[in-house]
Amino acid sequence: MITYDSSKSNKDFEQILKLQQSNLLESIEKGEMETQGFVTAKHDIELLSLMNHPYPHITAKENEKLIGYALVMLKNFEKSIQILVPMFEQINSIIYQGELLKNANYFVMGQICIEKNYRGEGIFKRLYEKLRDQMAEDFKYVITEVSKRNARSTSAHLKMGFINIKEYRSTIDNEEWIIFLWDWN
Repeated sequence: MITYDSSKSNKDFEQILKLQQSNLLESIEKGEMETQGFVTAKHDIELLSLMNHPYPHITAKENEKLIGYALVMLKNFEKSIQILVPMFEQINSIIYQGELLKNANYFVMGQICIEKNYRGEGIFKRLYEKLRDQMAEDFKYVITEVSKRNARSTSAHLKMGFINIKEYRSTIDNEEWIIFLWDWN
């Protein structure tokens, strides 16, 4: 049975980092990247712990084994991971529904990942639903970015109800990114 909950301990963070490491772009083969997707940002336990307050990350577990996660990243972490700095700069310059996002009440879904053997079972959707349940009272939008090369993640985000609000090429990694926004209103 799969359960969805908030991350609570260093054990959760260690399992998140282990799943993250096995799905980093440099950890997987090109063919797998094209069909299974990948993650790019690297975290550490200290950063995951800091990001976990006041809004905890969401985890999916089978028994005690972590099989998926969705990370919460508030605006105040915009300079914490170098590869994400251009994303925040882009977000803060976008006008959405007449409002400069810099002034809007949003948070960033800092990364979502599902263990390979559990993909296609609805875990992605349930992680986002649990995230929405936790965050919707305090935030208008959730925003994330996905590499244009990550077709699986792009498709999943669009299916979830996210909309593409901007595409750009990062000056840090020369990667083409899509910024997605999910409007809960």
